[in-house]
Amino acid sequence: MERPARLCGLWALLLCAGGGGGGAAPTETQPPVTNLSVSVENLCTVIWTWNPPEGASPNCSLWYFSHFGDKQDKKLAPETRRSKEVPLNEKICLQVGSQCSTNESEKPSILVEKCISPPEGDPESAVTELQCIWHNLSYMQCSWLPGRNTSPDTNYTLYYWHRSLEKIRQCEEIYKEGQYFGCSFDLTKVKDSSFEQHSVQIMVKDYAGKIKPSFNIVPLTSRVKPDPPHIKNLSFHNGDLHVQWENPQNFISRCLFYEVEVNNSQTETHNVFSVQEAKCQNPEFERNVENTSCFMVPGVLPDTLNTVRIRVKTNKLCYEDDKLWSNWSQEMSIGKKRNSTLYITMLLIVPVIVAGAIIVLLLYLKRLKIIIFPPIPDPGKIFKEMFGDQNDDTLASKELWCQHLLLHWKKYDIYEKQTKEETDSVVLIENLKKASQ
Repeated sequence: MERPARLCGLWALLLCAGGGGGGAAPTETQPPVTNLSVSVENLCTVIWTWNPPEGASPNCSLWYFSHFGDKQDKKLAPETRRSKEVPLNEKICLQVGSQCSTNESEKPSILVEKCISPPEGDPESAVTELQCIWHNLSYMQCSWLPGRNTSPDTNYTLYYWHRSLEKIRQCEEIYKEGQYFGCSFDLTKVKDSSFEQHSVQIMVKDYAGKIKPSFNIVPLTSRVKPDPPHIKNLSFHNGDLHVQWENPQNFISRCLFYEVEVNNSQTETHNVFSVQEAKCQNPEFERNVENTSCFMVPGVLPDTLNTVRIRVKTNKLCYEDDKLWSNWSQEMSIGKKRNSTLYITMLLIVPVIVAGAIIVLLLYLKRLKIIIFPPIPDPGKIFKEMFGDQNDDTLASKELWCQHLLLHWKKYDIYEKQTKEETDSVVLIENLKKASQ
């Protein structure tokens, strides 16, 4: 009888354990965090800190859920602080809650929010279009436009900071170029492999404190502009043009993208070749030259003058930004040049010949026009001379003309009288003859 009794007792114990497990209450919601505060370090590093919630369960391993006001950049971590680099041009808020597990689906405690506002000032007085470019990984150049409500004699100052600096520094030489103001400062790449993963914090304001400060954060993996490369050698081989150049300092070839431009003087063609890999594997190229790249341009005529230039930009293999091209390199030419003496002589002779031909043609056309279209007298001018307003000389001429005309009429009257007498005589003789008959 003892054995069945023991089995029944064990079964009852299992049932009790199972029933207790099935009726366990769900995880409790923890109280909210306390003493949430916010502060700013350097220029744009915002830090939130808080204390654990009061009255939290002693068996709970606290984790803190946080996100910014737009519910972006969510984070679940056991630390009681959170920091972020953010330009303080707008208000930014952080919400924090506590929970007992790392399960993101678990409902956290009531979220507590803490915000930080931008510096006070007229928004129209803050500078605009604040942007910075890291030139050849050597120095950073920043430029900006004045705000709308800003005095023309405003004295600007620029402050910058990055993790390699112990304190905030001021850019000393502010310059003006056109409508833009600017300033540049040294920023040399260090050996630390994580250096390029950092950012540079920028703030621009005025000495008098009359304008609202403007902030910017420049990641060191973007806005990088290399110096132009240097062409070392050009040569022809089997109908191809071999180009060899030296890359800008501080860069390796696998982090760069190239464009090779070839201009032919005879055909006046303009060809641009995109180059992703520029390895010097051909025996025609110089070997064992550090930091050099090479490219073969196919189908180039060696008996003409060919001019080559190159530019580079960063690629996305090493950097986030691939928009900024370097300036073009200095040109280098190869091939036969034109006879400059003959070219200059032709430039001088041809205009003289053309000018002479034009003058001869104009003279010939003028004479030909006179022959084909002779000048026609103007009757109005003749009558005006005869009957218009005249001076004393003209009146004298008119009197002479009238005397001549009167003399002519007198001669006509004499002639008419003589004719009439002769006619009368003939008529008289004929009448006498008829009477005698």
